[in-house]
Amino acid sequence: MSRREQDALSRTALGVFRLNGQFLAVSEKLAEPAGLTAAWWQVLGAVLPEPLPVAGIARVMGITRQSVQRIADLLVREGLAAYEPNPAHRRAKLLTPTEAGRAAIARIEPGHAELSALLAHELGGQEAFDETVRVLERLSEALDAVSARYEAPGAAD
Repeated sequence: MSRREQDALSRTALGVFRLNGQFLAVSEKLAEPAGLTAAWWQVLGAVLPEPLPVAGIARVMGITRQSVQRIADLLVREGLAAYEPNPAHRRAKLLTPTEAGRAAIARIEPGHAELSALLAHELGGQEAFDETVRVLERLSEALDAVSARYEAPGAAD
């Protein structure tokens, strides 16, 4: 690996860590009026299109199953989500939002729309925003591809 590649990796990682912190901070502010946290919003958002098992949510979000399980249990306890039977796996129940959960997410929508418009403007328009998304998705795909090498026993030797 060249020094230039190492510097690019370091700058990318630091930039992504900073972005993560920035997104978490703004997400907390957006979610607060709905009575949610950013983490609750993330998990509820993952199951809006369709119910998913906790392990599936963790894969989509790139976090541990245990973290998602803890949040899912809290959402169920608060009446924002429910577990339903999973026809594909008896023990891995599906998490689905309740009407209260969908209503909470709907309360976030105006702030989310405003932030989206502000970011699109700041980036130079929707086309530039779309390109930013494509680059970040490509970076994630590339990291998935190379990460497998570091997960195999003895691969990093």
